[in-house]
Amino acid sequence: MVERRSPAFGWIVAFLVVFAALLALGTWQVERLQWKQALLVEIDKNRNAAPVPVETIRALPNPDVEGEYRRVTVTGRFDHAHEQYFFATLDGDVGYHVYTPLIRPDGRTAFINRGFVPEALKDPARRTEGQLAGEVTITGLYRAPLAAKPSWVTPENEPGKRIYFWKDIHAMAVAASVAGDTLEPYFIDADAAPNPGGWPKGGVTQVDLPNNHLSYALTWYGLAAVLLIIGALNWRKRRGGTK
Repeated sequence: MVERRSPAFGWIVAFLVVFAALLALGTWQVERLQWKQALLVEIDKNRNAAPVPVETIRALPNPDVEGEYRRVTVTGRFDHAHEQYFFATLDGDVGYHVYTPLIRPDGRTAFINRGFVPEALKDPARRTEGQLAGEVTITGLYRAPLAAKPSWVTPENEPGKRIYFWKDIHAMAVAASVAGDTLEPYFIDADAAPNPGGWPKGGVTQVDLPNNHLSYALTWYGLAAVLLIIGALNWRKRRGGTK
């Protein structure tokens, strides 16, 4: 004769599995919270540290991780004829971040996000004072390029018009006639040092790192607590029914 397990046994197993899963998810979010807080502290430290030559960052074992948001300096001359434009807003105004090739003394080219211009000033002929000539030294934040389009809702770039909705460094290079073997594999966001005529307006870097892990952890732990209460009431009901 095969012994049949009580229906309560299956209910208890299911309860324990779900309860453990909810606790695990809550704990994972706490760990993510600690990681995110440490990351934000590191970014804040990097953004306020003394600038170093960009070569110092490139010499790090993993520059795109260790160097992100580090203050750097780079020297070269701007190729204003090949500006590229990343769609952006600033203080409610619609416009673009101006990405300009900077030709370095060794012939390599780095793209510099010189800052924001409103739609009406996209044409560089309307802001000639800001088209710096000769060799310049730029101070700004080291930024690693994106490897791919961030999401399906992001519009497609229009490199033929030199307009971008996500920062595709290779598409910018092609549109700006920068040879692949001379392209520096990073961006630099120029700081807020004013340009002649006021445009482009630098210092536009936004650190947009959502930190909702605490609320997520509380949600998972809260669901675990609710499940525990429901389980206790159910157990009490079952025990009462067996008297």
